[in-house]
This record gives sequence, C-alpha cells and structure tokens, in this order.
Amino acid sequence: MSLVGNTRIALSEEQAMLLDVAGEFCRDRAPREVVRAQLETPRGYDTDTWQALVELGWTGIALPESAGGSALGPGSVVPVLEAMGRAMLGTPFLSTTLAGQLLQRAAPGMHEEVLADIAAGAIATIAQLEDGDWGAAPRCHLDDDGLLVGTKRLVGDAHAAQHYLVVLTADGAPALALVHRDHFDRARVQGSELIDQTRRAATVDFTGVEPAALIAGPSVAPALRDLELLGALYVAAEAAGSAAACLDTTVDYLKTRKQFGKLIGSYQALKHPAVDILCAVDSTRSFVYHGATLVSDEALDRDAEIACRMAKAQATETLCHAGDRAVQFHGGMGFTDLVGLHYWFKKLPCNQC
Repeated sequence: MSLVGNTRIALSEEQAMLLDVAGEFCRDRAPREVVRAQLETPRGYDTDTWQALVELGWTGIALPESAGGSALGPGSVVPVLEAMGRAMLGTPFLSTTLAGQLLQRAAPGMHEEVLADIAAGAIATIAQLEDGDWGAAPRCHLDDDGLLVGTKRLVGDAHAAQHYLVVLTADGAPALALVHRDHFDRARVQGSELIDQTRRAATVDFTGVEPAALIAGPSVAPALRDLELLGALYVAAEAAGSAAACLDTTVDYLKTRKQFGKLIGSYQALKHPAVDILCAVDSTRSFVYHGATLVSDEALDRDAEIACRMAKAQATETLCHAGDRAVQFHGGMGFTDLVGLHYWFKKLPCNQC
C-alpha cells in the first residue's frame, strides 16, 4: 500500500511520553495472566486497573481543559490504544473516548458537566447500530411525548456505562439523545456474545426513555462522520499493538523451540516470514501515526479521512497476517488456549471503513 498526497508524520513529546508510560503501565498493572483472568468475568476488566488509568488522566487526554481534560488532541489517544492492544487489555477506554469526542464535536461548548464526568472516570458509550448495516439511517426517534422509540445493538460497554449518546433521527436529520444511567431500568440491557473476548457489548431497548438532552443541528452529521474516522484510527492503533504482540510471541518461540537438534528460528522458511511481519508492523505504525498527526479537534479534512481509512486497511491486513503466521508457527499448540494467540487474532477489525 502506497501513500500519496499529504505524507506528514510526527510524534510529539506528549505522544512519546504517553507511549512509554502506557507500555510500562500495561506491563506492571496488566500482565498477560491477569488480563486473561479478567476475560472470563462479566465486566471483562479490573475496576482497580480502570481507576488507575483514570488517575493517570487518560480519560481526559483529548477533552478540553475547561472540562478537566488535557486538551492534547484526539491523536494523543493513539499511543495509549497501541499499548492496550499489545497487552490485550480490555477496558471501556475506547467506548468512553469516542463518546467524549462525539459529544464535544456535536455540541461544542455545551454539556461540559458530562465531559468533566467522563474526564473524571465516568464510563460513556455510543448507541448507534440498529441492524447489520452501519451506513443505514437510524430509525430510532422521539415520539410526540418526547420519549425515545427504538432499540440499539452492539452498544459497547453498555452494562458499565453511565452516559449514553443515542443516535436518532429528528425532523429528518441525524440527532443525538443524551441518556444517563438512572433514566432507565438496567434490565433493558441484554448482553451480546462477541468474538473478541476483550470487549463487552449489549442490545439496549431505549423505548419509553426520556433523554436528558437532545442534541440537534448542523454540527451533528459532521460529528458522526468524524466519529467513524476516529473509530477507524483508534481500532487501527489497537490492531498495530496486537500485531506487534503476535510477532513478539512468535519470535520468542522461534528462539527457544528446537526441531532436529536446531532452533526452528534458524530456518529461512521461518525467518523470512517473521521479517515480513516486522516490516508490516512498522508500516502499520507509520500509517497509524500519520493519521494521529492529521486528526485534530476541528472537523477532519480530506487528508485526515484518507489517513484514517488507510491506517485501518493496513492494520487489518497486518494483524490478519501476523495472527495467522503466529498460530501456524506454533504448530498444533498454536490453536490452544495455553498459548492464547487467538485472543489477539479475534481482535481483527473488519475492513469496512
């Protein structure tokens, strides 16, 4: 894959620091055995780990200073997500970050009390999908009494969320309904079974729920478009970290497993594909940080859109290849839970964006 046009890429001091701190945090607080134990729990993550993450200020990285954030911009989230993808750490960080971005873009200067709550660690999510088509116009709407009518599928971290941004149609245009956790019965949240065990999602019935606020106007549609692009970039960052973890695990195995009296890593048939994966991982990180360089708090332009989509496409191909080779190079044991390669492989994002 080649890149034409804007090729600018930069790693700021803040991003470099976040990458180092996030990597150290994941190694110390979320070693692989701890993370895998959490995958079998209802939440999928450790609340103490989440609180430690909040205390580091990560939930406010891209939020404005007026809301208690650091105002480092949406690109500064990328190093944290890369480290999390490498550590297989599942938390509500992605859902919460995207919800914060959507809220501040769709309603600039408004609802800062909610943004402040998010920066302080409140979990937020976006309820968007209603069927299998991400591009379909939402059927969810408000009735004559101002109550929501509709059900949303695959709402990320819905069980733990304290704030929901529900995508709906109002007066023929896209709008957002802000719903708080205490506005409806939690029995309306029905868990969904996902292939990726590091994530949690649910189907939520919002029918009859009165929203705390309705966000409408010309800023909503561009905000939803930016949400799609930022989501693609953030998932690509996670995938880049996961692909790197697959490579590290594979190389460690190649350096210790012997066959016919020789380390299997000495055979060219395994060395060359490992180098191919390394090159693909480095290429993916370049695409991801190119995207992180171009995104900003302003509406994303055409260069940013191209960068985010290319990062997603490249990351998908890389993780697919790295995961497949990692499983195959481990032989029969590569398919077992003992090695755990499938956890990264199952994080493979679809290449739809």
